[in-house]
Amino acid sequence: MGAADRPIYPGREGQGILLTGDISTAFFDADDIAAGGCEVCPNMLDAIDAAARKSFAAIGVVMSGTSGKLVSALRALRENCDARIVLLAQMSEEPRAMQLVGASYNGRSVADDYLICPVRFSALLTRISHFFVDTAVRDRLGGGAVGSAAVDAATEKKIRQLEKLATEDDLTGLKNRRYIWEFSRQIIERAKKEDRRVTLLVFDVDNLKHYNDLYGHPAGDEILKQVAVLIRRCCRNHDVVGRIGGDEFAVVFWDTAQRRAGGAQSERRSATADHPIEAISIAKRFVKELGDAELDLLGPEGKGVLAISGGLASFPRDGSTIEELFRQADKALLEAKRSGKNRIYLVGKPQSDISDID
Repeated sequence: MGAADRPIYPGREGQGILLTGDISTAFFDADDIAAGGCEVCPNMLDAIDAAARKSFAAIGVVMSGTSGKLVSALRALRENCDARIVLLAQMSEEPRAMQLVGASYNGRSVADDYLICPVRFSALLTRISHFFVDTAVRDRLGGGAVGSAAVDAATEKKIRQLEKLATEDDLTGLKNRRYIWEFSRQIIERAKKEDRRVTLLVFDVDNLKHYNDLYGHPAGDEILKQVAVLIRRCCRNHDVVGRIGGDEFAVVFWDTAQRRAGGAQSERRSATADHPIEAISIAKRFVKELGDAELDLLGPEGKGVLAISGGLASFPRDGSTIEELFRQADKALLEAKRSGKNRIYLVGKPQSDISDID
């Protein structure tokens, strides 16, 4: 039965919550959930069948372990029920979760929201409660479990703000240092299992103190904001960009499963190869855009005077942990500074910056 032919559930809100996947990776209190009123399906096929037979208000989908089957599985859920879908993502899966929430299928988002895990089950209840206006529906969810965790709009907004404060830099809107380190740690562990590469770019703004002294700290803040806008514009959607302190920024470039035009998955690029050319190309484009940027706040001579120095280090070539990659990238950055600034060096190539690579 297609989505258009299905009967609409009362209020379009069902009677409980369905969880699918290995919930032990998503919730600290997974044992309590399994013993409670929620229905748990270890695999997606069973979840799709359950969603077609019963009326659920919300479905929590553990992203880990679904690999390339996730999109088709989410579409199948959409075709078989009207439940709200919340993705339960590890930090390294957040870029993918954001894409899925933004993607459309048959006039609806592939997923309605996502939650960074692991968390307590009450966090999921709080997150899904704002979907429903009818408090009676909230009370029915999970045998009343959600009713006790339901929050009003003001509290929900405050929770969202606190989540942002924990992971984002308040000046630039980029991810903060804590997020970059934890994301990098998770994505490197994933890269070890899947034979993929991760490249770390660390850079800072040349002579920012000079700009602060000459034009004032508000001008320095505007420079940092402009740098954030430009680097994010140059990067791919799944790359993670952060401000890690002062005038220092970091970008985590990582391999995803690429697909050819015909739909077949392309060969994975070897983890033993040189630095990924995509990361080098993005860094070069960023340097060019930064040089072409017009910074009115610096006066008529502002155009082209802003520059950065940086270092690139790749897993597994230059290190097997995030600590090692940061150490190597910082060394390359310092070498770039000593060599005259306004350049990005690769680890292991102190005499050649990325501008020398075709």
